Amino acid sequence: MTFRMKGALLACAMAVTVGAGAATAKADQFINILTGGTAGVYYPLGVALAKIYGDKIDGARTQVQSTKGSVENLNLLQAGKGEFALTLGDSLKLAWAGDADAGFKTKLDKIRGIAAVYPNYIQIVASKESGIKSLADLKGKSLSVGAPKSGTELNTRAIMAAAGMSYKDLAKTEYLPFAESVELIKNRQLDATLQSAGLGVASIRDLASSVPIQVVAVPADMVAKLGAPYIGATIPANTYSGQDADVATVAVVNFAVTHEGVSEEMVYQMTKQMFENLPDMVAAHKAAAAIKLEKALEGMPVPLHPGAARYYKEKGLM
Repeated sequence: MTFRMKGALLACAMAVTVGAGAATAKADQFINILTGGTAGVYYPLGVALAKIYGDKIDGARTQVQSTKGSVENLNLLQAGKGEFALTLGDSLKLAWAGDADAGFKTKLDKIRGIAAVYPNYIQIVASKESGIKSLADLKGKSLSVGAPKSGTELNTRAIMAAAGMSYKDLAKTEYLPFAESVELIKNRQLDATLQSAGLGVASIRDLASSVPIQVVAVPADMVAKLGAPYIGATIPANTYSGQDADVATVAVVNFAVTHEGVSEEMVYQMTKQMFENLPDMVAAHKAAAAIKLEKALEGMPVPLHPGAARYYKEKGLM
């Protein structure tokens, strides 16, 4: 074989290698899943989804990012720094409106809907020794309201306003994620925490197993004051250790969202695999048991992504 022939063969081999590498790079699709604090519900569901997507979507590489929750997730999506996120419905509505007070400097017009998922329950929990039994009893006490401008903190503001109160009525306001709030209550440095999460959230289970607790009711008459997207709800008896009766509260629906820059095929697959592997999500957290395909389009406050729409058309929902 001549030197020239060997050179030509080597060049061909290199071209094949480069071409194969390009095909592989094109096939790999990164999915960054934006969640919340590790002690909440978003995080374990995000971990379950990352495994589902990694196993079921060809070429998918997944990552789970712990965040401060809804507001941060939506701002990250708008900036193209994630492909899938979970968010509270009221935060999503405010993001689409561009509500600066809620943490959105401009209208987040790149956000696109995937599905309504499960409701977050407003869960106000105090230590028994604090003496807090009602919303009115929060006056003069210390309360953790959630991370600053998180979805939980927006919920706290709404609840307190409906009760005719503000942070000024509190002796101390802490802006902390779920796990940190619980640790302060355990150490008698905080009276109560408001947590917007699925039922059975790990942080409150941890607290209830450590100290006697009081789950504080949000009365039914406050639902009308709050209005959409809040709905009346009940925290069933024995959801937490020492909670021996049903407790009235309010809930707000969570949504799975993406942004317009994610391909139709990718969002189609993310929607399809989420609904077709729900048992794996329920195994990660029982809050996922409330995710129903027939409710996927209820109350969606932003435009639906074409990939999600394609899946729902296949299923006869559109």
